[in-house]
Amino acid sequence: MANSGLWVGVLTALTALGASYITARATSRAALAQARTTARAQAVREQRDRRRSTYRELMTCAHAFNEVVWQIDAVDAASDRADKDRILAQMYERIGPVIGGMSKALHEVRLDGPAEVSTAAEQVRHRARRVQPLLKALTGDDDPGRRHAYDAAYRDFRDAHLAFVGLARRALEVKDDEG
Repeated sequence: MANSGLWVGVLTALTALGASYITARATSRAALAQARTTARAQAVREQRDRRRSTYRELMTCAHAFNEVVWQIDAVDAASDRADKDRILAQMYERIGPVIGGMSKALHEVRLDGPAEVSTAAEQVRHRARRVQPLLKALTGDDDPGRRHAYDAAYRDFRDAHLAFVGLARRALEVKDDEG
């Protein structure tokens, strides 16, 4: 009987050790899963914040570009050719550095992606660069065809900018991966 008591004690101890091992292993796996989930959530948050910052920079540059090209209203309101040409020269002088800033912001967007947002950002810069020589061509020229080309190029820029904003917004949306 003492022998069977010993066996019961040994069996109870082994059962307790086995249960303890299984519990410790399950706890360890749960902690590891929690750590991975937390790390993933932090990485996603950091990526979203970084993208938001780079997208905002490109949008700031696009707004600065708009501030320059919207001065075309002042050109239209000018009373004589000399005033028109003076305003156009000022616009042309300001537009180069603004496009340069846009190029710099574009490189940041390329790094942060995703690819479709990078492509849209490239289109914004490309369309802005198309406006620049058309603006220069307006100096000293009252040809309505040149003005029409300028206006069309600006509309293309605006459309590309709106497309970029839509794609950027979707890229920043929080996605629920859990069903």
